[in-house]
Order: sequence, then structure tokens, then C-alpha cells
Amino acid sequence: MTDTVLAAEPAREESLPSAMIFLLASACGLIAANIYYAQPLAGLIGAELGFSPETTGLIVTLTQIGYGLGLLFVVPLGDLVENRRLIVTTVAMAILALLGAALAPHAGLFLVAVFLVGISSVAVQMIVPMAAHMTPAAMRGRVVGSIMSGLMVGIMLARPVSSVLSEFVTWRGVFAISAAVMAVLAVVLYRLMPRREPDARLAYSALLLSMGKLAATTRLLQRRALYQASMFSAFSLFWTVTPLYLSSPAFNLSQTEIALFALAGAAGAIAAPIAGRMADRGWTRPATFAALTAGAVSFLLTHIASEGSHLSLALLVIAAIVLDFAVTTNLVLGQRAIFTLGAEFRSRLNGIFMATFFMGGAAGSALGGWAYAYGHWAAASWLGFALPAAGLALFLTERRAGKASIRLG
Repeated sequence: MTDTVLAAEPAREESLPSAMIFLLASACGLIAANIYYAQPLAGLIGAELGFSPETTGLIVTLTQIGYGLGLLFVVPLGDLVENRRLIVTTVAMAILALLGAALAPHAGLFLVAVFLVGISSVAVQMIVPMAAHMTPAAMRGRVVGSIMSGLMVGIMLARPVSSVLSEFVTWRGVFAISAAVMAVLAVVLYRLMPRREPDARLAYSALLLSMGKLAATTRLLQRRALYQASMFSAFSLFWTVTPLYLSSPAFNLSQTEIALFALAGAAGAIAAPIAGRMADRGWTRPATFAALTAGAVSFLLTHIASEGSHLSLALLVIAAIVLDFAVTTNLVLGQRAIFTLGAEFRSRLNGIFMATFFMGGAAGSALGGWAYAYGHWAAASWLGFALPAAGLALFLTERRAGKASIRLG
């Protein structure tokens, strides 16, 4: 195999081959799915490993904490370490973590394993900036959008897939199968991905310190992160609350029917390449306005029909598709925008961006559960409406600006 070494900002006229885009999109989807496999299996895992009802939630929480820490402390290494080696090493860590989860004899080791699953899953956020480096600016949005569509499909399909697989191979088999998939993926990425050696020659401590300055001084990054935090908090609220709502007496759906409902949300992944093309054409502002508006309107749709009717269920499905479409669109627009700020900062910028809206998602899940407990769907959905509406209000204060740049002195 002959390695291709990429410069920090390659002067390329051609885009990535379609086969490479498909590979990177598939890799992102398969890796991102690792974060979500355990969510519908938490009850089964807890019963076998002896979790108390109060501690079962740690299965999901520790995975998310690991992912958040990985965004802040591992993803920035993409500006410092040769990218292919870093990505493959992180995927190898996922293999060990997934095997640890599959073989864990008790709760303590299982929690350590899922924490490491969360950390290793940030490999997806190393792949996206690398793809941006490998693509000319005029096509960057389209390529990033295509790759992000794979990530969103992985997120939306992970829960129903793990539920179905667990019926045949138990929950341990789900983790073992994912470990095998990661092993194949690591080999394929090592053989087919080009190398990219960053120009940065910073110490790791200096790299982390620079992130604070980037977060504090980069207005475009701040705004795009807050827009997406408002959207992702609504997204997380919706997908935390709707399984409870659909299984309630209002609809009384089975777990299989709820899993089918979740599949509808995967349709939103088609928004990613569309959003990328809009960004490449300079339509970021109107597309952002449309995405934030659609995110808010999606919750209003659920109030049109009487609760529990066939029409209300149909509108809930439409709301899921619209919301996922809006969230995916805004995500791609945000990443496309921050990737214009400088090649040497892309991994750090992406880590800050993702960590910020990921925290918004965690807050949305917590607030959604609280609102549903006290005010059922009415309270949760109005809160869901308010979150993207707040992002829209912030967006309306934005002024047009010239091309942004970053200088760290």
C-alpha cells in the first residue's frame, strides 16, 4: 500500500471519490452507534449484572460522560497527531471496550467498559475534520453533509437494531458483534484512508489551553454551537420523552411498535447532504433560519389533533421527521461554517462545537424527563418548542460579517 500524505490545507481541485465518502460515512455511522446500543438494553443488563433501579441509569450516563470527555481531550489531538493513526488507534480502543462490555462479569467492570466505549466513539469527530481537509472548499459542505448523513443513520438505527439483535444473541452478543464490526473497520480504514500529518508542533498542554482561547474569542464558533445546542436539546428531549408517551395509555404501543416509530426519524438523515450543498452555495443564513424555525414548528404539529387519535400519531411521526431533518441540517451548516476558520484548528474547533451542543442534549434529556413527569406531553412539548425558538431568537440578532479568521498569539 502506498500512503498519501496530506498537507494541513491541501490545494485540491477534485473532491473525494464517492467510494471514500461512502466508507467514511459508513464508518461514522457504525462508530456512533456504539454510544446507543446499551440504551434499550439497560433493563436486561441491569437485571443480569445486579444493578439497582437507581443505578441502572449509569449505563447510559457514563457512556455519555465518556463521549463528552473524549470530545474535549481526545478529538483535539487531530491537530497534533497523524490522523489515520489516531483514528485507527481510537477504533482499536473501541474494540477492547466493547469486548469488555460483552464479557463483564459484574456491574463495576461493565461501567468501566461503557465509559471507554463513550471515549472511543469520538473517532467519528476525528473523521469529519479529516474529510474537510481532504476536500476543496467549494465542495466541502456537500462532502461533510454526506458523511454526517451516515452518522445520523447510525444514531437513529442503533437502538432498534440492538433491540432486535438482543432477541437472538442476548445483550452480550450485541456488544460482541459490534466489536467484530469495529475490528473489520479498523483494518479497512488503515488500508484505505490516506495519512495526514498536521502542521501544529504544540505540546498537548498548550493544545488544550488554546481551546479555551478559541472558545472565548471565536464568535462564529460560539453562535453556531449555541444554535445547535438549542436544536440538539430539543432533539434529545423528543427522543427521551416519546417512548414514554407512546407506551402510555394515550397510545399504548408495544416496544416493537415504538422501535418502528424510531425508524421514521432516520429519514431526517437525508437532510445532511442537502444542507451541505446549500452551505456550499452561500445559503447558510436562510437555511439556518429555516432549520431553527422547523425545529420549533415540529413540536406545534403534535398539538393539532386530539391525543391518542390516529391523526395525532401520524402527526407525531411527521414531527419526528421534521425535527430530525432540522437538527441534521443545522448540524451540517454549523460544521461547514466553523471549518472555514482555519485548517490548523479544525479538530479543536470541532471538539468544542460538539461538546457544547452535546451538553445541550444532556440538558434536554434531563429537562424533558422532568417536564413529562410533572406535565405529561403538553409540558414536555412546549419546552421542546421553546428550545429551538430560543436559538432562533439568538440567530435573529446575528449581523452579517466578513470572512472570519483565527489568530492565536
